Parts: sequence; structure tokens; C-alpha cells
Amino acid sequence: MPRPTSPILSLDGIADAAIALVDAGKPFGVNALARELGVTPSSLYNHVDGKDAIVELMRGRLAERARIVVPEGLAWDAVVEYVVRAQRSMFAAHPLVLPLLVGKPVTDVTVLGYYEALAEALLAAEFPDDEVLVIVAVLDAFALGSGLDLSAPPEVWQARPDTALGRLVDRGEAGDVRADRAFDLGVELLLTSLRGRLAATARK
Repeated sequence: MPRPTSPILSLDGIADAAIALVDAGKPFGVNALARELGVTPSSLYNHVDGKDAIVELMRGRLAERARIVVPEGLAWDAVVEYVVRAQRSMFAAHPLVLPLLVGKPVTDVTVLGYYEALAEALLAAEFPDDEVLVIVAVLDAFALGSGLDLSAPPEVWQARPDTALGRLVDRGEAGDVRADRAFDLGVELLLTSLRGRLAATARK
């Protein structure tokens, strides 16, 4: 009697199934993912070391699917804008995955690649060495928050109409329009601040 066939696993397939599982709001873990893939947990462990390794596969797969590769020859501020816009789009598409990603160190080569391009661009622009990593962290936090904002309910604030916030909400945009406008303004403020900081550093 022939042996029963089982699904052929690949790292991309594992990552895609894990992302789909989390996106659907289902419990995530090695056993749950194995059931989703139609294999035993031991078969899954033949390809990955455990839950943390799966999370890192997910991180890299999201970056690959989003095609986040910084083009060569861009000015430092164009690199900053490219990375935060690309990250925001990626994060907004998978808000339930974010808590898993932020809890683990980044080791994926693809993801480290665009962080490296960002760090190199800032260093080449002559931002101080001891500030570059902090700037990268600020940009990362902005992209994460903006991605979550894009996935938020259309009406974020339910304030009383007789308050300043309530009046502003009543007159302002909602949903993606508000989120996009907030993001664009945030990018502008960040770049203006960074350009000013760089100019001030150069004058010292």
C-alpha cells in the first residue's frame, strides 16, 4: 500500500500560511499552524525551529511581498520617505501581525537590507553617528503607528460635540482621507525637522 502523501512544505508557504492565520484573527502557534497546513507539528519543526523562527519568516515574507528594496542613487531624504511609506503600506495591510513582529529582534536579511540602506543614507548625509540609530527608531515608530492608523475605524474619536475635539471631528475628514492626510503631514514634519537638525549640525 502506498504511503499517504503529505503537503510539501516550503519556507515561503509556511510564512504565507502563518500570515493568513494571524490576519484571520485565529490563534497562532506551531500546533495551530501545523493544522492549517495539514501537517504534523514534527513535520513543521523539520523546517523551522519554533514560533520565533516562524515570526521572523513572516517578517521577511511581508517585506518580500511588499517589494521593499530601496532604489539606488536617492538622496537621504528620499530614502527616508521611501522607507516610511513602504513600511506604512505593509503594516496597514497586516495590523494583527504587528504585535508579533515588534516583540522579536529583526534578523531577516531582506528587512535588515532596507534598514541598512536607511542608516547608510543618514550617515552619508553626515548626521551624527550617535543620532542615526535613534532617528531610525523614530522613523520606525512613525511608520508602525501610521500603519495602524490606516487600519483604524473611520471615526477614531467619539468626543462630545460641545468640546473642541468634538467640533474638530465633526468638521474634519474621516477614515482613509484623514489617515492619509495625517501621514503626509507627518512625513513633511519629520523631513523638515531632520533637514533643520542636519543644517544646525553642519554649523557647529
